[in-house]
Amino acid sequence: MTRRSILDILQMAPVIPVVTLARAEDAVPLGRALLAGGLPVIEITLRTEAALAGARALLTEVPEAVVGLGTLLDRAQLEVASTSGAAFLVSPGATPELIRAMNEKVAPPWLPGVGSPSEVMQLQAAGFRALKFFPAEASGGTAWLKAVRAVFPEVVFCPTGGIDEAGAADYLDLPNVPCVGGSWIAPAALIARGEWDQIERRARAAAAIKK
Repeated sequence: MTRRSILDILQMAPVIPVVTLARAEDAVPLGRALLAGGLPVIEITLRTEAALAGARALLTEVPEAVVGLGTLLDRAQLEVASTSGAAFLVSPGATPELIRAMNEKVAPPWLPGVGSPSEVMQLQAAGFRALKFFPAEASGGTAWLKAVRAVFPEVVFCPTGGIDEAGAADYLDLPNVPCVGGSWIAPAALIARGEWDQIERRARAAAAIKK
């Protein structure tokens, strides 16, 4: 399998669905619905016991999907995630330990989170140019991203946190935003009820948001 860079992954679709799985068996029909709707990149959060099993099932049964693991918080999770087959890893922030670990080992490409210019500077100095802006809405939204563009012209951001379908286009209008992450496409209630057609419709609407 070809290893993609994190920037390549962020440019594949305007929206990355951020998914929390309560049941591993939901991963495959969910992934198929998202793909059918035009969203090939999927982030599964490591917030439940079903996350890893669901990600592995999705990687096996739906190989066209570009599956990432999110909410990566420490080195122990990194060790597990690195052997999962995931195409990329996502963290809400970045500790010195995680930065060292990511630079020391061969791991899937990493999208670390930032919420301040100091954090951007730290990660940029460590060699990272694609970052997650989290929690986007609570941290200043599009105004923050506009303000930092002149200071960090080489950095791109995937804003996540509080973004919905109505607000996604405003983020995607910005030149330093290749995509956004959002949970509105596949919320827990729709997954629990197995409403795959509804999720596919939401994915199709999200995929149609033009960059």
